[in-house]
Amino acid sequence: MERRNVYGVLSGPTDRVSEWQEAAPDRFLRGLAFNVASTDVTPDSLRSLVGSGQVEVLAEVTNQYAGVAPDDERMEPYWALAEELDLPVGLHIGTGPPGVHYLGAEGYRARLHSALTLEPVLVRHPKLRVYIMHAGWPMIDDLFALLYAHPQVYVDIGVIVFTSPNFHDYLRRIVEAGFSKRVMFGTDQMVWPGVIERSIKSIEDASYLSEEQKRDILYNNAARFFRFTPEEISRHHGMSGR
Repeated sequence: MERRNVYGVLSGPTDRVSEWQEAAPDRFLRGLAFNVASTDVTPDSLRSLVGSGQVEVLAEVTNQYAGVAPDDERMEPYWALAEELDLPVGLHIGTGPPGVHYLGAEGYRARLHSALTLEPVLVRHPKLRVYIMHAGWPMIDDLFALLYAHPQVYVDIGVIVFTSPNFHDYLRRIVEAGFSKRVMFGTDQMVWPGVIERSIKSIEDASYLSEEQKRDILYNNAARFFRFTPEEISRHHGMSGR
């Protein structure tokens, strides 16, 4: 990450995220891994974590693995809090491992790949700052409908950048549909650090993307979504590499 001047969102329990933050100060936003079906984080404790700076992004929200739709009533107090605090939320809508239902995630349902499952939440909380992790793969028409109707929603390319055999076809369609300003880079990287550079190169080498679109996906869109200050942007650009 230092070699390629990468800044990113960490996801996990607060103690593990803190270890990474201490190892590389100012390089990470502190995310909190969250699943409403199994969490012990209450809305009140989340408010405290945000207030103390231990959580800057609620992500990755992995409710899909438990078969919990975005508009499930258990999520309502968390959506309301995120809107109130202007807390960015990264929601898993999209792919998991092939056959994930049979690998232990018995609640996982393919129908929850649809980005349209998020729409009832957006209608109730129009000021919510949310991005769809893994870009709702492979249900791209549903994704288009949601992005068209709700311009506050962004996506990240997450795990599909290195796992989906049709990734570039998928991303090209998003870009050609006019949504290139709302696509953020990501790798959902868990245990293979080398995939980060490989995924960056996948964007840099994409012939269907203009140089402006590449920079938007690799940095500019995230800077806008996460509301980096001019000082932060200047510091990021002042380091070597990309």
